[in-house]
Amino acid sequence: MQLKNVIDSPCALRAMLDSLDLQSTMARRRLLEMEMLTDAHDIGRSYDTLRHFARFLATAHHTRVTTLQFKLQALKDIGTTLNNLDRHAVLDDIELFEVKHLALLAGDVNEILREHGLEQVVPVPSLDEVVTILDPDGLKIASFYIYDSYCGRLKELRAEMRRQPERNDELLLEASEIERTVRADLSKRLQSFAAALAQALTALAHIDIYLAKATQMTQLGLCFPTISRDGTSRFEGMFHPRVKAALEAGGRSFQPIDITYGLKPTLITGANMGGKTVVLKTLTLCQYLFQFGFGIPAASAAMDIKSHIFFCIGDEQSVEKGLSSFAAEMKNIDAVIKASRHERKLLALIDEPARTTNPTEGTALVAALLKVLAHASMSLILTTHYDIEPGEARCLRVKGFENGTMNYSLVEVHDGEVPHEALNIAQSLDIDPQWIALARDIVNSTTTKRNIHH
Repeated sequence: MQLKNVIDSPCALRAMLDSLDLQSTMARRRLLEMEMLTDAHDIGRSYDTLRHFARFLATAHHTRVTTLQFKLQALKDIGTTLNNLDRHAVLDDIELFEVKHLALLAGDVNEILREHGLEQVVPVPSLDEVVTILDPDGLKIASFYIYDSYCGRLKELRAEMRRQPERNDELLLEASEIERTVRADLSKRLQSFAAALAQALTALAHIDIYLAKATQMTQLGLCFPTISRDGTSRFEGMFHPRVKAALEAGGRSFQPIDITYGLKPTLITGANMGGKTVVLKTLTLCQYLFQFGFGIPAASAAMDIKSHIFFCIGDEQSVEKGLSSFAAEMKNIDAVIKASRHERKLLALIDEPARTTNPTEGTALVAALLKVLAHASMSLILTTHYDIEPGEARCLRVKGFENGTMNYSLVEVHDGEVPHEALNIAQSLDIDPQWIALARDIVNSTTTKRNIHH
């Protein structure tokens, strides 16, 4: 699965990508085409490389960092030109300029990498011979034309045209023929460098990506995760960058969350507005960031690698398929169930399933779902505000109101009963007091009647 296929996940993955300080459109294109990593060796190697660039940012002089960023701004996708070269086509002046420009850029970036011991971290092939071929006068200027140095006769013709402009048509014809011959010769000499040029193009894009990822880690306070080997994922001080930024912009602070989950189903209960959806969005975001090699929004994280990630969130009405919110939700959850029967290492995060149906049937659907997936070889995290018998599921609850304020931390409990805090939350929002008072009277009256009945 490529990053571009999941960028619009409701966990706000796109926002993380948009905050990357990429210097080139080439790097963004390569990043979007990146495949989700599912091998521990590949993930480990990706983070090792990212650590090198994080150290570079921390130790290099600011001017060297900005110089490298400025150089990378010049990176262009010349894949079509390199394909033409690989097919033994004769390159035109623009294509020869693109090759020369790439070769010069690779040399400049390599110089900075060598200064900081990074030349083997993301190896950029030396293209000095390409520069020599396309810059016979050694000017090191990022422009190209058929230099006089390529052919003595061409130099003579150009001088003659300056002396005898009346013969330009005649002389230009011969000069043009020589220039075509030179282009063909240059293209032939460059063919053996086609692979190295393509490698350099990819390496420079990766350098741009790693530099942007490392910068983002510093800006957002992200951490390097470790790879879990026991099927358990553990987070300390986990936060959602977008939600945190929005709260801080309003003068409030985000409460980080500690959470651990494994292959046993995890049920998270709590009243509406208790932060359950934010927890699921953050866990989904973290898993994608982990398997695409980004920093993780947490103080520390140990994460298990998953083969597939399912994030089922409510209000997913599908106009195109003619499905209501409930129908679309049921289809998405059904896909999780089907996948759990023939795949391993799944992560499913399901937010308040059956919330749009009546409480009796909704409660039954959630309880049945826990039973269906209880023994699947997968990680299931499910939130609900229904009172559910957790069965074999581990049960966490949002702490809720304490001293008039909301505590979003998660505590382990032994039943799925949801605390009745909707009225407290509504009151904290300064909702009409008469409405809240009448609602409390109705709740108290209903509770009293139920107790008398029992």
